[in-house]
Amino acid sequence: MRELAQKGQKMATEPQFRFIDLFAGIGGLRQGFDALGGKCVFTSEWDRYARQTYLANFQNDATHIMAGDITKIEAREIPEHDLLLAGFPCQPFSIAGVSKKNALGRAHGFRCESQGTLFFDVARIIAHHRPSIFLLENVKNLVNHDKGRTFKIIYQTLKEDLGYHISWKVIDARVFVPQHRERIFIVGFREDSGFTFDNLILPNPLYGPRLSSILHRQDGSEDPEGHYTLGKEAKVSEKYTLTDNLWRYLQDYATKHKEKGNGFGFGLFGPDDVARTLSARYYKDGSEILIRQEGKNPRRLTPRECARLMGFDRPDQPPMKITVSDVQAYRQLGNSVVVPVVKVVAQHIAPWILENKNLALTDIELPIMSCIK
Repeated sequence: MRELAQKGQKMATEPQFRFIDLFAGIGGLRQGFDALGGKCVFTSEWDRYARQTYLANFQNDATHIMAGDITKIEAREIPEHDLLLAGFPCQPFSIAGVSKKNALGRAHGFRCESQGTLFFDVARIIAHHRPSIFLLENVKNLVNHDKGRTFKIIYQTLKEDLGYHISWKVIDARVFVPQHRERIFIVGFREDSGFTFDNLILPNPLYGPRLSSILHRQDGSEDPEGHYTLGKEAKVSEKYTLTDNLWRYLQDYATKHKEKGNGFGFGLFGPDDVARTLSARYYKDGSEILIRQEGKNPRRLTPRECARLMGFDRPDQPPMKITVSDVQAYRQLGNSVVVPVVKVVAQHIAPWILENKNLALTDIELPIMSCIK
């Protein structure tokens, strides 16, 4: 790794390290490494609405490059960097994605030409630039997809073809946010550093936060926001309450599949619960996370509540800027990473990035207990 900046120099002019952010989405992976004093020098995200949200929330200087489709970018066009981040598309490997593609008779995994092969774009960039470290993120099902063959290909590519020392771990975000969301994090080191995830200490999930920490209070203690909450008490808009027709459909659908012995159905939750995984399809009917309401049909989460659920909104910082429609916001947040998880992973890697070897997990605020000011 290139010589790091001397202590005491201003981070704005002398970053601790340089990194790139591939398949960036709305910048969830980036947040953990910005916090360590890193400088993002290149971002790639093909979706124009995600780029809109990304740019609204990150103040990029003139040296930062924002690119689109990574498949059309030559590796030599990407600036030199110490660390590569990539949350390559997970739909071909996710349980939901595989089920949907099977139902439609479509290929999944590496046979999904539109998304599954994008991992190899990550590999070609690593091969060209040889960064000291990389961090990849994907769904838990990546490990088991196609009877383990998909992960074997990825592991062999990174370890044997590219020569990196690999460590990986599946982490459930419920220790930080009220959501059961398991994701795999794969770290690669160019040199044999001795890094391991075995000594990563996480909080007890039994004491993790509940949905009350992210739900709108609706008692006037938070300010109303746009069309999410209205009136002096900032009540959740009625637009998020399910119509009678949709609520009846979801109940009938759940009953039908229950009779067949399937596990398909909606998820109904209250303030003391931990939710299912928020997905990119949440905008369709909200069925995986519905909030009980007294005397009326359940409702979807608002995009603001989803931002809190994914850890983008923190008590110690301004709320995430949501500049897109509800549909796009749901898609973006459902596709993203949980920010507090990334920060812990970044902190665990930090001694191998920074000169200061004494960083500890206690340097990060854990977990998210209440996002509502």
